[in-house]
Amino acid sequence: MIQVQPEKQRMARKTKEAAERTRQQIIHAARQVFHECGVSRTSLENIAKAAGVTRGAVYWHFANKADLFFAMREQTSLPLLARTDSLLLAEGLADPLDSVEQVIIEFFHSLENCPEVRQMFEIMVLRCEYVDEFATVQAEVNRPVLDFLSKIETAYRRAQEQGTLRPGLEPELMALDTWAFTSGLFHRLLAGGADEAWRARVPELIAAHMTLRRRSPDYSSL
Repeated sequence: MIQVQPEKQRMARKTKEAAERTRQQIIHAARQVFHECGVSRTSLENIAKAAGVTRGAVYWHFANKADLFFAMREQTSLPLLARTDSLLLAEGLADPLDSVEQVIIEFFHSLENCPEVRQMFEIMVLRCEYVDEFATVQAEVNRPVLDFLSKIETAYRRAQEQGTLRPGLEPELMALDTWAFTSGLFHRLLAGGADEAWRARVPELIAAHMTLRRRSPDYSSL
């Protein structure tokens, strides 16, 4: 058996680490340039210049601009999705409706307090035209929305089974309604149409939205 020398192993590891640093550097630069110039007006050469690397280095890591766009989205969205999924699956919350409320709160907290998350969504919603090479990208971009709908509907069905969802409410319709609520709130906050006083009421709006779904404690006596 051929033994790999420790020095060669160290060199290989350093090379891999350097390549990953370069990849992350490119993704960071892409997010900045996409946000500043818009996706359609950004070239890989622009990104390479902002990242301080050659255009060849960009092509080494990414096949094209769409590939880089998805990498930029995943770098920011995957940690957020992991946090929201953990809330939906949290065992410490007796009521599934509490998990839905916590997921919505966490999403808007990240939108308001994490610059990378806000930049990513502003790029996707306000600075990207889904035409030409991006014409087929929109379906993939919308996939998290469908996943969100499915997960929220599952939570509402669990709440219905446990008796915490207000009687007469259909989980599928409630999931669609929650999606419409979060989507409207999301676009208002993202487009800058909300002043500070309005933003401060977001937790109150979320709580009111969820209260309308909760079974009244004295419902059985009505």
